[in-house]
Amino acid sequence: MDPSNIQKSREPEEPRFLDFPCLPTDTIRDGKLALNRWSSTLTRAHDFPGAQAMLYAAGVPDREMMETAPHVGVASVWWEGNPCNMHLLDLGKIVKDAVKKQGMLAWQYNTIGVSDAITMGGEGMRFSLQTREIIADSIETVTCAQHHDACIAIPGCDKNMPGCIMAFARHNRPSLMIYGGSIKPGYSTLLEKRINISTCYEAHGAYNYNTLRNPNNLSHTKDDIISDIERNACPGAGACGGMYTANTMSVAIEAMGLTLPGSSSTPAESPEKMRECIKAANAIRICMEKNIRPSDLITKPAFENAMVMMMVLGGSTNGVLHLLAMAGTAGVELTLDDFQRVSNKIPFLADLAPSGKNFMTDLYEVGGTPSIMKMLVAVGLLDGAVPTVTGKTLGENVASYPSLPDGQQLIRPLDNPIKKTGHIEILRGNLAPEGAVAKITGKEGLKFVGKARVFNKELELDLALNKGQIPRGENLVLVVRYEGPKGGPGMPEQLKASAALMGAKLTNIALITDGRYSGASHGFIVGHIVPEAAVGGPIAVVEDGDTITIDAETNTLSMNVSDEEIKRRLKIWVRPKATVTRGVLAKYAHLVGDASHGAMTDLF
Repeated sequence: MDPSNIQKSREPEEPRFLDFPCLPTDTIRDGKLALNRWSSTLTRAHDFPGAQAMLYAAGVPDREMMETAPHVGVASVWWEGNPCNMHLLDLGKIVKDAVKKQGMLAWQYNTIGVSDAITMGGEGMRFSLQTREIIADSIETVTCAQHHDACIAIPGCDKNMPGCIMAFARHNRPSLMIYGGSIKPGYSTLLEKRINISTCYEAHGAYNYNTLRNPNNLSHTKDDIISDIERNACPGAGACGGMYTANTMSVAIEAMGLTLPGSSSTPAESPEKMRECIKAANAIRICMEKNIRPSDLITKPAFENAMVMMMVLGGSTNGVLHLLAMAGTAGVELTLDDFQRVSNKIPFLADLAPSGKNFMTDLYEVGGTPSIMKMLVAVGLLDGAVPTVTGKTLGENVASYPSLPDGQQLIRPLDNPIKKTGHIEILRGNLAPEGAVAKITGKEGLKFVGKARVFNKELELDLALNKGQIPRGENLVLVVRYEGPKGGPGMPEQLKASAALMGAKLTNIALITDGRYSGASHGFIVGHIVPEAAVGGPIAVVEDGDTITIDAETNTLSMNVSDEEIKRRLKIWVRPKATVTRGVLAKYAHLVGDASHGAMTDLF
């Protein structure tokens, strides 16, 4: 779609999430598209004197601004207790000042977040995924209730970004996202190497299996080493630095045209991130003048771009969950089969953590995401014609950026990929009739067969790992169940377990779950098994000793149990009593859909 052809004066469609009209007024004024066409409901003439009195108190300077200035909401997912988010209030202030210099009114507000890295492996992780819905609800609520004309959202941690885009799809007013940016790599003074948050979890596995050593100085105890890692893994503000979920989602959303070029790879504490915040004010004005709205940008071609970037860079399995939810909210048809189709044709090129050695700051140094997109547009793997928040196409946005430099090792050439196809595999079989998502980079092989060892909660597996009770030798498939969207409740990530297996070098182990994984997880892992155990999926009746096969070549996840035996086991299976019966998690468990449809709560 050519952005210049987007109709300037159309009325938006009837809202899908409200039972009363929420249409703009005074769409055309003096032959031009009015920028304050939503806020003017409150500010024109004297129809709402109480509202105007409150707005004067909040900072509207005079009558002229009251009647003519558009209102831009600046929504940051700010809170102090997490490095991914702790700087977003300050970024929001830069945006607010830049919006005001454009002659518009800017209203800064924030929503909530949960730190996955802090809650990982604990009960707090059950609250993580549902924050995506709260963030979407919050931004939709403020935008519509306060009659904002546009929205600039500033997220940091991983659930933040899809939450913001889902809100954009709901209110459908001119909007753009500014990614808070990635953290710098840490440095271990004892190990004399770069580290990051994932190092902490992998070190914990080595710590429990007494294999945590400093090859440079064997006199250091395992407590010395893990303390040094804890102290130095996260040196400042920004989201986790590898191609984990936050960076997966920021790259995907940039490829969809919903951010300024380079937003996903610009480091959190860099001067360029501050400049991006200033540029956003001009971009949102362009969106308002040209009436470029989320429904123009959140399209099937945009999702195709998002999936391509996800495969090229080795993105998180959570990207599948979040893109499905974003598409579902926007009314765009996207299924698990689309991810498999794209994975079958797109090579895995990036040497980025968790499976590689580099971080997003390294990608920034070789040209960042615009340089990769420029290359992919040139070879026809990325659609450069999709419109963007700049008023130009994606291809036009990246054309002026430098190409990837000769000799760089981070992005492999197309004729020498890490893997000829993508690392995301959609598996089905008698263990996952409605789908499962595997992250298989090829380094672990493409097939794994092992005996099942079953755990009814992640905590049970974590305790076994802490005690060194998962043996080396025979191939085992660890089955963690009752951790899906309803069963968790909240579909917690299982980085603590997956990283502990990597740190302990338990290469004879695969891990499958109806829960999910952090983007920092790697190894032979399968998640998002649907139907989940809590609703009577076959994973609920796996028994210790069943042989399980994970096959990325045939895209199957199966156990050597006949259909008749599965039916017999399910017939006598008893649904466990709900672990949570009140509060936000109980409400979430009641509303949430399955992982194969994005674990959405607004399926009705």
